[in-house]
Amino acid sequence: MELLNRSISPSPLWSTVSLGGAASLTPRELSALSEHLHVCTGLCGRLFAVRCTVDSVRGFIAARLVTTLLALLALCAVAALLA
Repeated sequence: MELLNRSISPSPLWSTVSLGGAASLTPRELSALSEHLHVCTGLCGRLFAVRCTVDSVRGFIAARLVTTLLALLALCAVAALLA
């Protein structure tokens, strides 16, 4: 019953390297952040929507590869019977 009667502490229970003060970034961290933002900004070029669509279609087909192959096989079989 002791667990049910405990109060929850509103303050965080972790410590940081800044030891309660304001955290500051090192030049190396700022450089890494700048490089990351540059890469992310480059991804939003003109062909970004096309790449997203291709990735979505590839993911859809890869997840349903067997079903897709069976559907194509059934379609070919029906076409052969009607010909």
